[in-house]
Amino acid sequence: MQPTVKIIPVKDVMTKSNLPVSDYSVNPYVGCAHACRYCYASFMKRFTNHPEEWGSFVDVKDWGELKHPEKFRGKELFFGSVTDPYQPLEETFRRTRTLLEQLQGSGAKISIATKSDLVLRDLDLIKSFPEARVSWSINTLDESFKDDMDDAVSIERRFAAMKAFHDAGVRTTCFISPIFPGITDCKAIILRAKELCNLVWLENLNLRGSYKPVILKYIAEKHPDLVPLYDDIYHKNSRVYWSALNAELADFCREEGLDYVRDDDSMKRPFDAPPVVVNYFFHEEVKKSAKKGQVG
Repeated sequence: MQPTVKIIPVKDVMTKSNLPVSDYSVNPYVGCAHACRYCYASFMKRFTNHPEEWGSFVDVKDWGELKHPEKFRGKELFFGSVTDPYQPLEETFRRTRTLLEQLQGSGAKISIATKSDLVLRDLDLIKSFPEARVSWSINTLDESFKDDMDDAVSIERRFAAMKAFHDAGVRTTCFISPIFPGITDCKAIILRAKELCNLVWLENLNLRGSYKPVILKYIAEKHPDLVPLYDDIYHKNSRVYWSALNAELADFCREEGLDYVRDDDSMKRPFDAPPVVVNYFFHEEVKKSAKKGQVG
């Protein structure tokens, strides 16, 4: 199904960011045709007055000329905090590419998050930015599960794009997110990605809002054996699974010669060093509970 598309004039496409990884968030679109069933960004409908189902609409932002791009020198710009900047409509509307062209030579630092290989179109342009980074969300090697969860390109196409950027000398990230308990095989993904990226991020499946019942219904229908586990995690707020996974991945990374850390310090590492694996799921809660002997 093709999304409903509107072009909306905006004064600015940059917004000050509270994220630790960036100074500005950059979202050339409102909504996303990838229609990820678990997308946290669906909360945006509250602010944009879209009654449509998430994934069925995309607003294309028109900001005109970018004034004084030099003011972003040295600033971290994160493309894709609440939309995919390379979703299919980008091929036609080129909003992300237009902004990159307007920023070229400004000295801005960019990081891009996507599930698409359309980003390959702009590889040479992205390479021209200092310390550019591109990440791909990959939470399964099972294409059928991928198809159940999103309408983006295949996992193999994402890995191929990651390889092309890595081979071109651009820092790349494999973002294992969200981790579906009992379904996402983090170790298999790390093994598949470790020669293609500089960084692996890990993030848990956080169920909230309107998509919580959607995902739990899917688990009940497709993976009924996992219902007790999901009940423990998402109804009883247990941390046992995440604590155990944390310990398991720490051991696995040590065996594979990979650093397993909390903070992303990859920019200071040589490009050809083994990737850093960064854990972003419930780390503080696991740590505090373990101290008290009350994990779970």
